[in-house]
Amino acid sequence: MLSDDGSCAFCDDASRDRRTVCVVESHADVLSIENTGQYHGLYHVLGGIISPIDGVGPGDLTIKELGERVAAGEVEEVILALSTSMEGETTAFYISRQLAPYNVKMTAIARGVGFGDDLEYTDSMTLGRSIVNRQPFKS
Repeated sequence: MLSDDGSCAFCDDASRDRRTVCVVESHADVLSIENTGQYHGLYHVLGGIISPIDGVGPGDLTIKELGERVAAGEVEEVILALSTSMEGETTAFYISRQLAPYNVKMTAIARGVGFGDDLEYTDSMTLGRSIVNRQPFKS
C-alpha cells in the first residue's frame, strides 16, 4: 500500500494474520477488500496485471518481490484476488508457476454468478465456473 515510510498501516498492524497474503492489482482493490471487513491478513499489490497488448509483462509488476516474500517462509497461503479477465487469469497462472517451488497454499477468490443476477443474462464462462465451483448449500 501507499505509505510515507517503508511499510504501510496494514503491515504495521500486529493483529493481522501474517501467514496469509492477498495478491491484488491495485491499491483500490485493497480498499475494496478492506471495506468488506472479512479479510484480516496482509496484501501484496502487483501494480497491474500481465497484458502483452498493453506492453505490460511480468517484469513490470511486483511478482519477483512476491516470490521473495513467500521464499522468506512466513507466508502459508497466497490468495489471488485478480480480475476475472483473460489478463487476470494469465497473471494468476504465471504467479502460480512462480510460487510452485514453495510449500505455500494457493487459493483464488470465488467467481461466479453475482448476487441478484439472472442466469438468463449470465455469460457462459461465468455460469460454467459457478457450476464447477459450486458450494455446499447451508440452510
